[in-house]
Amino acid sequence: VPGGGAPLRPCSTRGAQEGIDKPVIDRIIRVDHAGEYGANRIYAGQMAVLGRSSVGPIIQQMWNQEKDHLKKFNELMVAYRVRPTVLLPFWNVAGFVLGAGSALLGKKGAMACTVAVEESISEHYNNQIRTLIEEDPEKYKELLQVIKQFRDDEQEHHDIGLEHDAEATPAYSVLKTAIQLGCKAAIFLSERI
Repeated sequence: VPGGGAPLRPCSTRGAQEGIDKPVIDRIIRVDHAGEYGANRIYAGQMAVLGRSSVGPIIQQMWNQEKDHLKKFNELMVAYRVRPTVLLPFWNVAGFVLGAGSALLGKKGAMACTVAVEESISEHYNNQIRTLIEEDPEKYKELLQVIKQFRDDEQEHHDIGLEHDAEATPAYSVLKTAIQLGCKAAIFLSERI
């Protein structure tokens, strides 16, 4: 159960295609899969640098939740027959470099990265929730449940970053802005390519 919330029901593959807005669902699942893949790589990079430090267990806990998120989006890609973004090899490297690079700034730098990324992702998930509710909340009930739970997990990660002195990072606002611009670009590209 990700984040200690209610257990998520797996989306059934039978009927997953019936009556859905396929282009909208394809974009949502493709970009969310890419985002969770990238988040896994960020935490892998942070663990490579800070795994044995005092903050290692906290990073590992957040990474474990991201692994659950990625697993779920892997399942949804199959259920809805969505192809992954062709940019996964790039996100593999970029995510790890961002994670390791921010961790090289120390614990506060890693947490600043976490705050920036998770704030962007929470906002992105909120936009998707609004879109699916406008489309048909009953038709997309299972997908909405997944996205809401993962949004809550990402918000929890954001809050953990703040609790661990993210804002005390030198040039915090510049770092946060740069990372969030990168997140917006990654979201835009992964939805489409």
